[in-house]
Amino acid sequence: MIQWLKRLRAAFGASFLWLVCLVYFTQGFRSFVWTAVSYQLKDRLKLSPSSSQFVFSIAFFPWSIKPLYGIVSDCIPIKGRKRVPYLVIATVLSLVPWLILGLNATLRSSKWNLMTFLTVQNLGSAMADVVVDAMIAEAVRRERATFAGDLQSISWFSMALGGICGSLSGGYALTNLQIHTIFLLFSVLPSIQLLSCGLVEEKSVTVDSKVLPEFYDSSSVDGVNGNSSFLDEDSFSEKKPNISMLRRKKSRKGGKKKRGTGKGQIAEKVDSLPSWWFRSLKAATFSLCHAFKQPLILRPMAWFFLAHVSIPNLSTVMFYYQTEFLSLEASFLGTARVVGWLGLMLGTFVYNQYLKTMKLRRILMLSHVGLSFLGLLDMVLVSRVNLTYGISDRIMVLCGSALSDAINQFKFMPFLILSGQLCPPGIEGTLFALFMSINNLGSTLGSFVGAGLASALNISSGSFDNLSLGIAIQVLCTFIPVGFLFLIPKEVTGVSA
Repeated sequence: MIQWLKRLRAAFGASFLWLVCLVYFTQGFRSFVWTAVSYQLKDRLKLSPSSSQFVFSIAFFPWSIKPLYGIVSDCIPIKGRKRVPYLVIATVLSLVPWLILGLNATLRSSKWNLMTFLTVQNLGSAMADVVVDAMIAEAVRRERATFAGDLQSISWFSMALGGICGSLSGGYALTNLQIHTIFLLFSVLPSIQLLSCGLVEEKSVTVDSKVLPEFYDSSSVDGVNGNSSFLDEDSFSEKKPNISMLRRKKSRKGGKKKRGTGKGQIAEKVDSLPSWWFRSLKAATFSLCHAFKQPLILRPMAWFFLAHVSIPNLSTVMFYYQTEFLSLEASFLGTARVVGWLGLMLGTFVYNQYLKTMKLRRILMLSHVGLSFLGLLDMVLVSRVNLTYGISDRIMVLCGSALSDAINQFKFMPFLILSGQLCPPGIEGTLFALFMSINNLGSTLGSFVGAGLASALNISSGSFDNLSLGIAIQVLCTFIPVGFLFLIPKEVTGVSA
């Protein structure tokens, strides 16, 4: 383990690894404060399960437009830098809302005001996630592709560790602290993240040496038969940018050429910055469209999206059921989340050790079969059959809901590694963000579907008579994505090479 960390430090640098681990740890630690938000909506604002799920769906919508942040950070440098300044902006956006909500009781007691600040906070968190993902993709692409799986692993381990710490301390905090104090305490991590942004050095991009993002070579991808060359390094070529697009022709009398100032710089003066930004955005959008249309990218994304939309998300309804009907306290629910995060860490380890060579179709099929059986455990819990056999509600929750979250996280690991390898040069942040936004948008729509199902079955706070039927429908829907596994290339495995 120590030797592994030393190799990563030698390859990427201590400051880079620290920032990556801190950002992912903060993402996982969000369970500390978002559990408090759930209780704020349920106990203080007295919202119904469907209304709470609506608030969460809107608040997490910024995670569904991550490509926008990627395009901006890829194409519009701030003082010559594309990553660190945007990470600073994102951190500020994720920090300020918690300070305001912690200090102003009126704002956090209003549904719409609370939803607005939570949306801004997620905007900052999603932007930070995009920037760090782009930094990882760039670092891996620069002659360190063999560390792709290792870098993703340490990222996920950091997030899992943050989730464990956040879940354990979140339950204790809800029992012993006021909600506004929890908001203020959480703001400490974004503050540390803000200070840590200055530790990472980033090469400056001068105006004279700017080039448009490199175009995606669509002709180099065999996207029809999904053969085993899916991850061959020759499958994606770096097409040279058309430098003439950046040059200004000497068409006016008195026009002067600008002398080159160094190797690789453009010999003639480029257009003004706004014009260059426009061309860069246009080129990035063009490259993104070309990349998106490739079958080996579009088809897995379509399956990933379908896997969320086709399954109603009843997590908020289950939260109300567990806290109101089963009277489970916040500290125990935090412990249940810890089990889920531990399962994620174990799943990441098992994947890296034993499942890298397994066909991706098989991994996804087994994951959905496992989710369906865990859904059946929820049906047993709601129908109270477990009490007949002397199994307590607490054990059912630990073995059901918590493990279900772990499997949901685990099945994303191969996609995360593949997406890092599929990022063409110049639009790393954009394509990686597009890939993840498909997942997030699918999750958001799945939440709306779950809220609609709960409303159709008249499931509300204090009325859970039809919850068993809702879970049964959810279990049946879990098998829908299995029927569309043909969208995943047949021979693809999770090996990052």
